[in-house]
Amino acid sequence: MRKNPLIPFFIAAIVAVMLFAGIRIAHNNRANDPAKGQLMGNLAPDFELPTLDGKNLKLSDLRGKAVLLNFWATYCGPCKVEMPWFVELQNEFGPQGFQIVGVAMDDASNEDIAKFAKQMGVNYPILIGKESVGQSYGGVSVLPTTFFLDRDGRLIAREFGLRSRSDFVDDIKRALSQGHAVKAQK
Repeated sequence: MRKNPLIPFFIAAIVAVMLFAGIRIAHNNRANDPAKGQLMGNLAPDFELPTLDGKNLKLSDLRGKAVLLNFWATYCGPCKVEMPWFVELQNEFGPQGFQIVGVAMDDASNEDIAKFAKQMGVNYPILIGKESVGQSYGGVSVLPTTFFLDRDGRLIAREFGLRSRSDFVDDIKRALSQGHAVKAQK
């Protein structure tokens, strides 16, 4: 039996359509999300979650720092693309008072999540997420979903899905430039 040479083309076309539709849905959700309007400019919902090393991290303990809060999962392809950027961005902006926090939102074991984070070279805290925390942020229906908090803990931006590295840099710079801690330094 001879294989049809058009099969790879059709598969590629279907994948392209699915990616386009997913990006389009994420963009529409981003523009029309009622929770975005309710959350933006307000204090980020506080939570306390376990870290991979068994300690707890409370979001409000990071006040004074600009924070990138990233909801992700080990099975998420776009998450795997952006994680190396986050490692670089933590190194670049960390000394300026910036902190990335990853919240794992999948059912993998803590050991599997830790192994994955180590393979990715993660240099920032990874927390074991709970659905209730995702819900407090308007629901995390798209992975990755990333929030940016200014130094006062106020939400200033929300990104759905994979964004460009330059989008992250712009949001980080904005987060670092806002908040009481910045005004007190001036």
